[in-house]
Amino acid sequence: MRSSGATAARPKDGPAASGGAAAIARVIDAGVEAALERFNDRTLLAAGKVNLISLQAVEQRFGTRWSMRQDQVHGFAERILQRGLGPRGLFLRVSATDFLLVQPDLSRLAGQAACVRYLREMLMHFLGDAQLADTGVLQVTRIATGAIDARVVDVQAAEQAAAAAPTGPEARSGAADPPPAAAAPPRPSVDRWSPFVSGDGRNLRVSATLEPVYELKGFTRIGFRMIRRVIDTRAKEELSPAAVADLSAADRLRIDLATIARGIDRVLADGGSERQLSLIVPLSYTSLSSVRGRSELVAPLQEAERHVTCGVICEICDIEGVPAGGLHSAVALIKPFTLLVVGRLAGIATATLGRLKGTGVRALSIECPPALGDHEFTVWAAKTIRQAKRVAGSVMVYGVETGRRAGELGLLGATHVSLRLA
Repeated sequence: MRSSGATAARPKDGPAASGGAAAIARVIDAGVEAALERFNDRTLLAAGKVNLISLQAVEQRFGTRWSMRQDQVHGFAERILQRGLGPRGLFLRVSATDFLLVQPDLSRLAGQAACVRYLREMLMHFLGDAQLADTGVLQVTRIATGAIDARVVDVQAAEQAAAAAPTGPEARSGAADPPPAAAAPPRPSVDRWSPFVSGDGRNLRVSATLEPVYELKGFTRIGFRMIRRVIDTRAKEELSPAAVADLSAADRLRIDLATIARGIDRVLADGGSERQLSLIVPLSYTSLSSVRGRSELVAPLQEAERHVTCGVICEICDIEGVPAGGLHSAVALIKPFTLLVVGRLAGIATATLGRLKGTGVRALSIECPPALGDHEFTVWAAKTIRQAKRVAGSVMVYGVETGRRAGELGLLGATHVSLRLA
């Protein structure tokens, strides 16, 4: 049975939230906790980018008719949000009356103004009166077990800020009217992105293969990781990871877009009629750290997610030397659109691991060195896993040669492995 989304006012200790608004606890439905993990990021919450839209006014006005009309209300609300948020935002219905929204690329006030606009359209459709929208948008301050803490937003301040900044990437969605409803975007074609001519004049092509990934506790397959290759078609050779990292930001973004498109193709081709659980997609830090990069990657990531059961796992590459604050911001802003964020290690370096603490990276991945003897493998694995576990709860080791070595990795503390393809 779904909860009614009832609201209980609950003053908090200490100073009041901005505008003096008391905190409010919103009850959430059972079973949505796992999906809420995407929204539960301290950076997004502190920046005021997670908001809640309440349709409690519609529920109260409908009275006994609510049980018969709520599916219709939910459907209309979802269409409004899909149309308004587009590929740059994410929403989740958390109770019979409440929708949670995150708009990472909007400022706090622009995002709140957009939420007010969405709610007014919903209220006008069902009640013919949009005045109650002024108290139906809340800024989420904390996500706890079974409830969400929030406070009513200052609608006047949000709309004044949006009106004062009608242009630019942060104000566009907060000030402009929502675009007309559109059909779902077409599947991204890899031909659009690859092959291409790089900034330094080379002809580059992106290819990918899928390698199964197993959770070691029960040795069950959780999905596939992508082995991406960037090939110089004239020289007929693969670029090394260092050579890829030396490409321009525009070239790396193009490679990332081709990677996602290629991943979708591979999942559909290799999976047949069986729907795969998850897909681990490698993306560059450079692309994820820029507004342009994130805005272009979100839509294809969401498209990839529609073809797997559990979701897409984002694996951030080239993180060596990246400042902790920059990585933390990139993780927080891409997290709502992925199942999990993984940091890809080129090797175990104390300086790199030290910067990864507190960045929001939930797992670390590393390639198993080839052609190691048994003793060398044991020494490498023990040191690597011990140091990685100090930073992340999950450690993924790729390209393991045998099942016996996979078992040894499990005993040493690794959580996932992929077995090297023949």
